[in-house]
Amino acid sequence: MATNRGDRLFNFVNSFLLIFILLIVLYPMYFVLIASISNPEAVLNGKVFLIPKQLTLQGYDLVFKNKDILTGYGNTILYTVVGTALNLVMTVLAAYPLSRRDFKGRNAIMAMFIFTLFFSGGLIPTYLLIKQLSMLNTFAVMIVLGAVAVWNIIIMRTFFQQNVPVEVHEAASIDGCSNLGILIRVVIPLSAPILAVMVLFYSVDHWNAYFNALIFLSRRSQFPLQLILREILIQSQMQKMMENSQESFAKLLMSSESIKYAVIIIANLPIFLLYPFLQKYFVKGILIGAIKG
Repeated sequence: MATNRGDRLFNFVNSFLLIFILLIVLYPMYFVLIASISNPEAVLNGKVFLIPKQLTLQGYDLVFKNKDILTGYGNTILYTVVGTALNLVMTVLAAYPLSRRDFKGRNAIMAMFIFTLFFSGGLIPTYLLIKQLSMLNTFAVMIVLGAVAVWNIIIMRTFFQQNVPVEVHEAASIDGCSNLGILIRVVIPLSAPILAVMVLFYSVDHWNAYFNALIFLSRRSQFPLQLILREILIQSQMQKMMENSQESFAKLLMSSESIKYAVIIIANLPIFLLYPFLQKYFVKGILIGAIKG
C-alpha cells in the first residue's frame, strides 16, 4: 500500500517517540547493571553513565560472603515453587465451577469473593488468627496465607467462559466424563495460555513478597531473599558483614554502594530470565478481563 508524506511523517514521529520511551524505561535497569560492576567511587562521583568504569565484582563478592543471602535465595525459590503450584490448583478449582452456567449459586459465591477485594479483616485480626492456628514461624504461613487471589480467579473464570465452549462440556459429559474428568481431560489441556499467565502472576508475587515474612516470621533461617535484602539496603546490615574490619567510613560507604546495586541485580535476575518466555501470555492475561463474551 502506497503511503503519502503525512503517513511517513506520522510513522517517523511515532517510531521516534516509542524508541525514546523505550530508552527511558531501559536505561535505569542498564545503569544498575553497569553500576554493580563499576568502581563504587566512580559511581558516587557520577562518572558512570554509559559504560562501566574500573570493572570490579566487589559488590557481588561482599553479597555472597553473607550466608543469609544464599539461605534467603533458597527459601524464596522454595516459597515460589510450592506457593505457585498451590496457587494454580486453588485458582483452577475455584474458577472452573464459577465458569459453569449450570452451577447453582455461582453468582452469590462470586459476590462473596468480590467482597473480599474491598474489605478485609485487617492486620491485627489476621495475626491473631495465624497465632491461634500455630502457624507463626512456619513454612505454611508463607504458602497458605496467599493460596489464592480473587482477581486471578476472575481472570481464569473469564477465560474458561470464553474459550471452552459449552458444547465441549456437553460432549464430554455424554461420553461419560464426570465434572472432575472434564476439568482434567478437557478444560486444562485447552487452557495452557491462562495457566502460563497464572504462573507468571503468582511467581512474581511470591518472589517479591516480604511483608508476610516481616510480620509472621522471626527466625532468620526462614527469611526470604527480599527480607534479607531489605535488611542490607535499609537497616545497614552491610555493617555487620564488615564489623571486624578497620576500613574508613568512606570505604564503608563505597562498599555499601557496590552492595546496593549488586543485590538489585541478584534479586531480579530470575524474573528477568523468566519474563521474556511468558511475555506474550502476560499481555493476553491483561486483556482477558476486558473482553466481553
